[in-house]
Amino acid sequence: MPSGTTSDEAVRGRRTDEVWILGAAGRIGRAVAGRLVAQGVVPVLVGRDEERLRTAGAALGPDAGPRTVVAGTAERIAAEITRQRPSVVVNTIGDYAATGTLIARACMPGGHYVDLAADLTAIPLLLGLHQDARAAGSTLVTGAGFGVLATEAVVATLCEGRPTPHEVRVDALASVAVEAGAMGTAFALSVVDVLTTGGRRYENGRLVRARIGGSPQHLSLPDGQRVRSAGVPAGELVAARLASGAPSVTVTSALAPASPGVRAVLPLLGTLLSVPTLRRLAVRRMARMTGRATPRPRQHSWGHAVVTWSDGTSREGWLRAGDGMDYTADVATETALRLARGEAEPGAYTPTAAFGPALATAAGGEFVSG
Repeated sequence: MPSGTTSDEAVRGRRTDEVWILGAAGRIGRAVAGRLVAQGVVPVLVGRDEERLRTAGAALGPDAGPRTVVAGTAERIAAEITRQRPSVVVNTIGDYAATGTLIARACMPGGHYVDLAADLTAIPLLLGLHQDARAAGSTLVTGAGFGVLATEAVVATLCEGRPTPHEVRVDALASVAVEAGAMGTAFALSVVDVLTTGGRRYENGRLVRARIGGSPQHLSLPDGQRVRSAGVPAGELVAARLASGAPSVTVTSALAPASPGVRAVLPLLGTLLSVPTLRRLAVRRMARMTGRATPRPRQHSWGHAVVTWSDGTSREGWLRAGDGMDYTADVATETALRLARGEAEPGAYTPTAAFGPALATAAGGEFVSG
């Protein structure tokens, strides 16, 4: 080792230039892999099923020839990351509260990490690694998907050059086409996590309980369509709070149940699913549920924010995207490419905090007036 070189610096110097996709056989993993190949980056495909990984690799084209890593648990994946030292890891396997910090720590020192977390447990946990990531020269980005970026980018744009607002409401209005086949474990976990967390909002700077499915909205979209949304405990809440500094923040989602009857039973369902045995059973059964392919219900997905200041001044903004899942893949891809190029400071961030609101348009979104 050269004189004056620390052991951490030596490890960083041996790091490969590979981009790993965890959960590469899933819908988002496959989409990110295809987008990276189109940009001239052949990723390493990581998952637990060798046959599915080979199929995903073959779909990338005869000239891609991606390498695969078979690892069945988050712990095994973390061990392989520590051993093989990829430059960037894209985590699409879900259950981010359990997998996020484990895998992000394996990327350090010097490696970078991005995930698609959208819940109120996983995002704060990952952001809590900020100082460790700074010291390790690693950049960690959480929430790199439609909901978080499409709303926080609007909030950041509305607040730019203005004093801290008093109140912010964001609405994540995804429109998603459903693929035929099983729901899958990652999505099942996300649904159960929402139900067990229960509703939340920021009030006077504190995260407090709120009724899940509360604060129903009936929104007129800029393209003339209408959509209903309701309150959920989503990661957009944390991102909007950080982007604005507002003491009062609420979030609604078009994916939340809007029916009064369904909303009435959600608290009881969440309590039942908090029992570990019932939670595991529900996740297993939901993951195996199959459905038919259905088109997205609206042409566009929308991120929406209303920002209000203490003097009563209010500003409203929108971000338009296509299919919410496709946009998530675009966001994850753009984030991974920027991390590979070293375009963000070391630390742990939400997407806009790492790269600014322009990331939302670089990924294919468009800011529009109401």
